[in-house]
Amino acid sequence: MATIEILGVPHAYELTAPTSCSHALVFIHGWLNSRGYWQPVISRLSTDLQCLSYDLRGFGESQSQPETDVNRVQTTAGLTFDLLDTSSSQFDSLYTPTAYAQDLAILLQELNINSVWLVGHSLGGTIALWTAALIPDRVQGVICINAGGGIYLKEAFEQFRSAGQRFLQVRPRWLSQLPLIDLLFTRASVSRPLDRYWARQRVIDFVVADPEAAVGSLLDSTTEEEVNRLPQLVSQIKQPVYFLAGADDKVMEPKYVRHLASFHRLFQYCGDNVIEIPNCGHLAMLEQPDAVASHIRSIVKSQESVVIGQ
Repeated sequence: MATIEILGVPHAYELTAPTSCSHALVFIHGWLNSRGYWQPVISRLSTDLQCLSYDLRGFGESQSQPETDVNRVQTTAGLTFDLLDTSSSQFDSLYTPTAYAQDLAILLQELNINSVWLVGHSLGGTIALWTAALIPDRVQGVICINAGGGIYLKEAFEQFRSAGQRFLQVRPRWLSQLPLIDLLFTRASVSRPLDRYWARQRVIDFVVADPEAAVGSLLDSTTEEEVNRLPQLVSQIKQPVYFLAGADDKVMEPKYVRHLASFHRLFQYCGDNVIEIPNCGHLAMLEQPDAVASHIRSIVKSQESVVIGQ
């Protein structure tokens, strides 16, 4: 593991060796997760594609408190803000998807990685979409995994936000030491039980997540404004955008994935940019790593062929 400071916060990251491919893959984890969840997929791809995974600010091993909003705006002033209204309330918080996209833009700048495909899981998919808009010159395309939405259902979202906050209130540090507690996490949000190694990791990530970041990212990514902005964002992204959906995902059902995907030009009339993975819940990279890796490789290679053929 290496660390790099972004706006006063040390970020933990892992970067595999360069390959002959001119693009790197950047993996962005979801809410209450960490970079390690990508390892099964990265182990299958790193032989021919350079892979970068990192912990979002406030999660995993990227735990320090951030600087103020003023410092954030000043530090990122040199970045390209295509499609972004810098006067919008999306810059008022440190935990919006846009704020996390700024972190990623700086990370790529600091690591001198100039051409990437972004692979984002759940909330990480939203962050990937905003990053593609923020730095279109570096981002060649986006692959969203178990990510969709763009429909604000007031009652459902209010219940989700309330339940999420209650969920976060009950997580003492000693929780991870309780015998068999990991068994609860082997089945949560997945189609088939996970290996207990990953269940234990889910418990750890749940317990160690910074309280402010955990609540802030939950609330700031599920506001009516944020949810309703997603379709417009997807419709304006010029790079290729693909969506991998878990057929049995109850957190982000395939119909909501297809809804958001339909706003991108690649959707056409029958969902050409949506791939549904059978026997898969909300953690596709752990449940079906072979399928996820195969689809990522196929998408990146096919787009390379398109570019070469132009």
